Amino acid sequence: MQTTAEVVDAIVKLRAQLSAEGHDCGAATIAYHLAQDQKQVPSRSTIWRILRREGLIVRQRQKRLHSSLIRFEAELPNEIWQADITAWQLASGEVVEILNLIDDHSRLFLSSDAYPRVKGADVVQSLHKAVELHGLPASLLSDNGAVFTGSYRRGKVIFESEPERLGVLFKNSRPYHPQTCGKVERLHQTLKRYLDKQAPAEALSELQGQLDSFAHYYDTIRPYRALHGRTPLQAYSARIKARPATAASPDTHFRVRQDKVDQTGKVSLRHMSRLYKIGIGRAHKGRSVKLLIADQSVRVIDLNGELIRELTLDPSRNYQPLARD
Repeated sequence: MQTTAEVVDAIVKLRAQLSAEGHDCGAATIAYHLAQDQKQVPSRSTIWRILRREGLIVRQRQKRLHSSLIRFEAELPNEIWQADITAWQLASGEVVEILNLIDDHSRLFLSSDAYPRVKGADVVQSLHKAVELHGLPASLLSDNGAVFTGSYRRGKVIFESEPERLGVLFKNSRPYHPQTCGKVERLHQTLKRYLDKQAPAEALSELQGQLDSFAHYYDTIRPYRALHGRTPLQAYSARIKARPATAASPDTHFRVRQDKVDQTGKVSLRHMSRLYKIGIGRAHKGRSVKLLIADQSVRVIDLNGELIRELTLDPSRNYQPLARD
């Protein structure tokens, strides 16, 4: 059946709109959006031919066949999360960093957070935010960046010890082998194509708004060819979730609190509507810290991720003293 002029016009307009917004504008994505307004939607091959006829597709050098690539995909959502950092430039020319977390099975964009420069505490904060929304993953995968691992310095950073505490298996990619974290690397490219089409962000908060808008579109609107035309959220929701072998209870509540050590060497924490004071030590007064909370388990770290104190909250005491008190 011949494609009507009205449908051809809608295809051309969708191509221009998606491209201008920095989104994928291939035949599959156009077909998905077209189905929202049209009763009869042409096949993807027909849409591709229309785009080519209208001069909107330029023939490219033959790429390697997809069938020749060996792909790995986790069997279940939350089986593997990938984490990575990429740089971006604000309107002023200041270079900032974006920390992205993605689910290997569904490609769900778990978290995208902009920081002046990603530090150890920031990575843990983004992890806790994703865990609060999606539950604990069975494992985490990252490259060998300094905020992710201290193994080459013969030590351990907070991003290694925190998953360990939560029962999550932590893994690093092979050095000089970015393909191991290929899904999050590809996500960086897709995100930057979108950001390139936006007005340059004047501030970190404006960039964060752009990241949030992209994540919403990516997770809930854009169909993904590798997911058989489903969105990442649909793929993520379709199967049971993997969990760590030694995970905390699924009812465990995770949160991150930022505070500053007061003049008496204490920080505050509200738990079950009750306010507690936690002793850190006068030597740390004025120091900015983050509290990583999993129910009554509390870890206090500085903004570089250095562990200052670890404790289990005693609900019978308003003040949680240091061991020497």
